Amino acid sequence: MSPRYKVTMPRMGTASLALKTFLTELGFDVVLPPPITRETLALGGRYTPEFACLPLKVNLGNYLQTLPQAPDAIFMAGGIGPCRFGLYGEVQREILKSLGYDIPLIVFEPPKKHAFELIDCFTRFLGHRFWLNLPGAARITWEKFTAIDRVDKAVLARSALLDQENRKTLWKQRKAFLQRLDGLMDLGGIRRLVKETEEGILMLSPEAERPSLRVMLVGEIYVVLEPGINFDLEKNLAMLGVEVHRTIYFSEWIWQQLFLNFLRIDWQRQLRQEARPYLRRFVGGHGLETVAHTVQAAREGYDGVVQLAPLGCMPEVVAMSIIQRVSREQKIPVLSILLDEHSAGTGVQTRLEAFVDLLQNKRIKAAI
Repeated sequence: MSPRYKVTMPRMGTASLALKTFLTELGFDVVLPPPITRETLALGGRYTPEFACLPLKVNLGNYLQTLPQAPDAIFMAGGIGPCRFGLYGEVQREILKSLGYDIPLIVFEPPKKHAFELIDCFTRFLGHRFWLNLPGAARITWEKFTAIDRVDKAVLARSALLDQENRKTLWKQRKAFLQRLDGLMDLGGIRRLVKETEEGILMLSPEAERPSLRVMLVGEIYVVLEPGINFDLEKNLAMLGVEVHRTIYFSEWIWQQLFLNFLRIDWQRQLRQEARPYLRRFVGGHGLETVAHTVQAAREGYDGVVQLAPLGCMPEVVAMSIIQRVSREQKIPVLSILLDEHSAGTGVQTRLEAFVDLLQNKRIKAAI
């Protein structure tokens, strides 16, 4: 049966690949926006307030680039709490209306408080038959999320041990993996691809037994996971010989938000304990996690921490002031990078290289 509705959604790193599968398996015809470029940023920024968060501008740019293909609806995630993310849906809906696009914008709010709204939404578009497709769609989507995160962790762990040529080969393998994964719709094929990719990663002979530097990557989820916004920061750090420990993976985020929160399991308790000397309350977004993981990085002997945040992001601005104190007291270097539509890849890369030099010099002095 052909899909009844054509839908679109904003891009968000590799998560878009899995979410596209989920909506397709449910019965939608999914049209993804083109990869995020300066044009996307310029288009979204043209119609949003200057002080708006960067993800809002990028999302709007995504929609405007896709609307010529006449989607029947737009899907986007929502949020609750102090972060302004919870207002994005209404703001974007009004902006699109002012531009003459009266198109349904469906906001998926956290299921802990809005589970029945999510069910009503799918029923309204697909009828009650969506229940028949839901188990299979959820299973294949979860398999893709976990496959992506498993390979990403293997790539980040291996990259720092290789010479420069093998690092290039490694990241080409990751790109090929994602391209092949996009077309797979069966569990067996996904698992075989993951096994084949992991074997290919292990075939690249390491140059060193351990990484020269370890850095923890923290911050707001969107700018951490979307390479079109952070200028491939994760890859560029890895190409500098740094082992990157990213603290946000989408499969883990889904497990926490869709399952643990729905079951009212307090998965943030350990994070609050880590952050408690410096932060005692939830501040929205990933602010608490940023502080907690910075304390954790210092305790576990990481060489440094890189924080990514959209300019003006309230939770991350709060966290930024706190982790500077953590940096001073725990003697761990911290690099905070604020991103907006005026950020340039060359500037970010220069700051990364200077930060890595600082970490290397610190390691050398400690060894003397």
